[in-house]
Amino acid sequence: MSILIVNSKIVNEGKVEERDVLVEGDTIVEIAGDLSHRTADVVIDGEGQFLMPGVIDDQVHFREPGLTHKATIYTESRAAVAGGITTYMEMPNTVPNALTQELLQDKYDIAAKDSLANYSFYMGASNENIEEVLRTDPDHVCGVKVFMGSSTGNMLVDNETTLSEIFSKCPMLIATHCEDEATIQANLQKAHDQFGDDIPITYHPIIRSEEACYRSSSLAVELAKQYQSRLHVLHISTARELSLFNNSENLETKKITSEACIHHLWFEDSSYPEKGTFIKWNPAVKTANDRAAIFGAVLDGTIDVIATDHAPHTREEKANKYDNAPSGGPLAQHSLVAMMDFYHDGKITVEKIVEKMCHNPAVLFRVEKRGFIREGYKADLVVVNPHASWTVDDSNILAKCGWSPFSGHTFKSAVTHTIVSGHLAYANGVFNEASRGQRLTFTR
Repeated sequence: MSILIVNSKIVNEGKVEERDVLVEGDTIVEIAGDLSHRTADVVIDGEGQFLMPGVIDDQVHFREPGLTHKATIYTESRAAVAGGITTYMEMPNTVPNALTQELLQDKYDIAAKDSLANYSFYMGASNENIEEVLRTDPDHVCGVKVFMGSSTGNMLVDNETTLSEIFSKCPMLIATHCEDEATIQANLQKAHDQFGDDIPITYHPIIRSEEACYRSSSLAVELAKQYQSRLHVLHISTARELSLFNNSENLETKKITSEACIHHLWFEDSSYPEKGTFIKWNPAVKTANDRAAIFGAVLDGTIDVIATDHAPHTREEKANKYDNAPSGGPLAQHSLVAMMDFYHDGKITVEKIVEKMCHNPAVLFRVEKRGFIREGYKADLVVVNPHASWTVDDSNILAKCGWSPFSGHTFKSAVTHTIVSGHLAYANGVFNEASRGQRLTFTR
């Protein structure tokens, strides 16, 4: 199939330009000021709209295998595509945990059959599987995930010898969830002593505290510096952690990088009384000062990418009391339009949104020929209408869990078209599921 996109404003590599784009097969073949003379199977008129590279989300939990009552690769990739995400990297804390090459391959097999977006899956690390970790193919797997704090699926890696082995021997990118387990457990015990089995949700950022995050993140950075490892610290949630990173290095050569997630940019601890456990995440949403500092670090380059940590649970699970309500929530469908709301508020430019959600993940992970609008690159593209407001409600939520922390919110922009590897997967609310996404490859 060929696709011609005309009259749109291309947001790419720090510029906004009125250009046309021609796609043939899965590849961008021509970018020019006027391609209206060219013919194509599908013509998209992008008048008044932004054409961006497809979003690359470097942290999602699509729950398959084993937790498919919450989500599946099919349902969540579908929600992601509707939100302008053309590529995702999925975490290993499924059931069973992806701790062997065979279990990792099982997930790739499911995605090849069911995923509407392009995909890669992290290899999981545990206290006992260093040999399996070292067997991972860096050209075909996005990275190795290390939970330096317990979370959903509890793949906690807390053995100092194991951590040293991973950081000293693993040649791949190491992505870490950083929260100090001893600090969390001590804080949790204090909360139980005070409140018994009815801990208020407002205590979540006190239990999973700034200190817990900083202790673990600083340890990860210390290990990475000691062994010259390639470290990517996920979901930064505190202002204090920002001192561990810098914005003085070129991303191409930067060895220690970090990520901000939509919920830590949007919510703050004053949101807990209204949203309750439906904004319970690990690490926790913290103070307004933390949120402002994280946003500033995104703008100045201290934080390198924006992702979702899309991690759905059922309404029934989230409605439990604090101890039994799992952490995580669905965000993939709404991440790009949430950032566009910040654009409308004058807090960020569209060029910076594309840099953090499209370009930088591609550079940071060394994704082959994706993340930019360039001739010869894979045609992963999204058209965004910045003036099409819509309100989130149960009727338009596509995640399998059927709820969103954005329920009731009116976004100012809408994704109108999503092209995945040259396939028009989504157009004005209608999916074309005749094709599947592609497995990512990496140039390392």
